[in-house]
Amino acid sequence: MANTSETIINKSLPKLKLFTMFRLGLFQMGLGIMSLLTLGVINRVMIDELTVLPWIAASAIAMYQFVSPARIWFGQMSDTKTIWGYHRTGYVWIGAILFTTISFIALQVVWQLGGSIQTNGWNWTTYCWSILLGLVFALYGLALSASSTPFAAMLVDVSDDDNRSQLISIVWSLLMVGIVAGAIISSKLLNTPEICGEAILSYDPTQTSKIANIAALQGTINPVFIIMPGIVLGLCFLATWGVEKRYSRFRFRSTTVEREDQITLGRAMGILTASRQTWLFFSFLLVLTLSLFMQDAVMEPYGGEVFGMCISETTQLNAFFGMGTLFGIGSTGFLVVPRLGKQQTTKLGCILAAGCFSLIILAGAVESQSLLKSSLLFFGLASGILTAGATSLMLDLTAAETAGTFIGAWGLAQAMARGLATVLGGAILNLGKVLFTAPFLAYGLVFFIQAMGMIGAIVLLSRIDVKEFKDNAKVAISVVMEGDLDG
Repeated sequence: MANTSETIINKSLPKLKLFTMFRLGLFQMGLGIMSLLTLGVINRVMIDELTVLPWIAASAIAMYQFVSPARIWFGQMSDTKTIWGYHRTGYVWIGAILFTTISFIALQVVWQLGGSIQTNGWNWTTYCWSILLGLVFALYGLALSASSTPFAAMLVDVSDDDNRSQLISIVWSLLMVGIVAGAIISSKLLNTPEICGEAILSYDPTQTSKIANIAALQGTINPVFIIMPGIVLGLCFLATWGVEKRYSRFRFRSTTVEREDQITLGRAMGILTASRQTWLFFSFLLVLTLSLFMQDAVMEPYGGEVFGMCISETTQLNAFFGMGTLFGIGSTGFLVVPRLGKQQTTKLGCILAAGCFSLIILAGAVESQSLLKSSLLFFGLASGILTAGATSLMLDLTAAETAGTFIGAWGLAQAMARGLATVLGGAILNLGKVLFTAPFLAYGLVFFIQAMGMIGAIVLLSRIDVKEFKDNAKVAISVVMEGDLDG
C-alpha cells in the first residue's frame, strides 16, 4: 500500500529533465577541479619545487580520504536535521564554502612547510608544519564529506528508479570533464615564465644546492587557489539552486533508500568478507584500487623532475588521462562488454593498464614528453574500460535484496583504499630515491609495482565465479545483515 501511494505521489511530482541532470553534474565537475588542485598542483609543488619528502606529502594529502567514514554521520544528519528548511541543499552549500576556503589555507601551510625546510631542514618545526598540513587536509576531507554526501543523497531523492542510472552516469561523467577543464584552465593560469625552470631557482651561499623561490611561486599559485575554488563554489550553487525544493521525493517516501553513506566501515568489512566470492571480489577491488591510483601522488612530480616540465605542463597531463577515461567509459558499455562480457572486459582493462605503466617507464628512460602524454591518454582509456567492466561485474555480484548495502560497502572500502594508494605511492617513491640515483628509476619503481599489481588483480579476477556468488553469497550476506539488526 505504501509503495502504491509513493508511486502516485511520485507521478504527481515533476520528473528530472536532461538539462537539470547536466546542471546537477556541475557540482561533480567542481569536485573534479578540486581534486586537480590538491593531487595535481599542491602535490607537485611540495615534492618537486619544495623538496618535501614524498611519503610525507602523500600522507598529508591522503588524510582527506581517510576521514571518509565521517560521511555516515553527515548522511544521517541530512536525513534528520534540516538547514534553512532543506535536508540536503544547506549541507551542500556550507560544505562547499568550507572546502573551497580550506584548500587555500592548505596552500598557505605548504608555503610555511617549504620555508621551514629551506631554513631549518627536517627538524621538529618542519615536522610540526607537516602534521598541521595533514590536519588541514583532514578538515578539507570532512568539509568535502559534509557537502558531497548530502549531494549524493539528493541524487537519490530527486530521481526515480527509471531515471536514476541515467542521472548517475551523467553526473559521474562530468567529474572527468571537470578534471579535463580544470587542467586546461589551471595550466593557462600557471603558464608564467617566472615559475618555470631556472627562473624559479634562487641561489643562497649557505645552501649546497639550488632552492626554489617560494615568493615567486606564491605570487603565481595563490591567485589560482582563489580563482578556481571561486569557480567551483559558483558551480555548486548553480548546480543545486532550487532542485531539492522542486524535485525531492524525500518527504513522501515511507522508507529511506539505503544509501552508500549509511554504511559503517565495520559493517562494510562484514559484508565484503561474508563468503568466499564476496571476499575474492573485495580482494580484487583492493588490489585494483591500489594499483590504479598509486600514481596519484607521483605523476606530476615525475613530469617535473624527470622531464623538466613546468607546473603548467604537468597540470595538463591530467587532461590527457581524463579524456582517455571519458572515451573508455563511454565506449565500453556499447562496444566492448557486449562482445567480451564483463569479466573479460575487466581483464582486458587490467592488461592494457599494465602495458601503459611499462610505456610510462619507457617515456622516462628516453625523456620523451610526447610518449608520456600518449601513454597517459591510453592509460585513461584502459582505466575507463577497467572501471566500466568492474562496475558492471560488481552489479552482478550484488544481491538485489541488499543492493544499497553492498554497493555502499564497496564505495567506502574503495575510498579508504584510494587513501592508502596515495600514501603507498609516496612511500615507494621515497624508497626509490634511496635505492636509485637516477630519478626516472625511483619513479619507475612506483609504476613497476602498479603493473605487478594489475597482474595480481587478473589472478584474483580469474577466481571470481558469478554463479557461485548467486548460489551462496546471498545467504551469507543475509546472516551478516540479520546480525546487524540483532546487535
